[in-house]
Amino acid sequence: MRKLKNSELDRLSIEDFKNSKKTPLIIVLDNIRSLNNIGSVFRTSDAFLIEKIYLCGITAKPPHKDIHKTALGSTETVAWEYAENTLDIVKKLKAENIKVCAIEQAENATMLNDFTVEANTKYALIFGNEVKGVSQEVVNASNEVIEIPQFGTKHSLNISVSCGVVIWDMFSKLSKFNLI
Repeated sequence: MRKLKNSELDRLSIEDFKNSKKTPLIIVLDNIRSLNNIGSVFRTSDAFLIEKIYLCGITAKPPHKDIHKTALGSTETVAWEYAENTLDIVKKLKAENIKVCAIEQAENATMLNDFTVEANTKYALIFGNEVKGVSQEVVNASNEVIEIPQFGTKHSLNISVSCGVVIWDMFSKLSKFNLI
């Protein structure tokens, strides 16, 4: 096998990306402190044609050199918006009939591998602070809590890793409905 050159990857232009059909997923970042994590979320969101990212609370906004370092230009492709209060965004999304899912370890959480997506449903996935996770008031306001199963000695994954795992899983499940 031969590795492909960048010129062979047939990537979308920024304009083509903005005009393309998006995956019915919205990402909400609840008080993310690491600029590198934020950039990584943008990059993963670009890879899977995510509709939009909400940056909430202390989550930094582009342009910023440390976000750019890991985002590699994806802040120019993925739509994003800043909101001071995550709970306000949750209420707004629910009012738009978007199913809001906190990604967290909680009582009665649905394991990601057991989570079933519904056809014709748009989802918002909330990822929380590196230390405190998704705030309890946001968990309470969510339609559902999804947990990533983990089997080792640690009880959490880096937020950018969690985002990649969940986006890939949701993308795979949603693609079965030919929505993407």
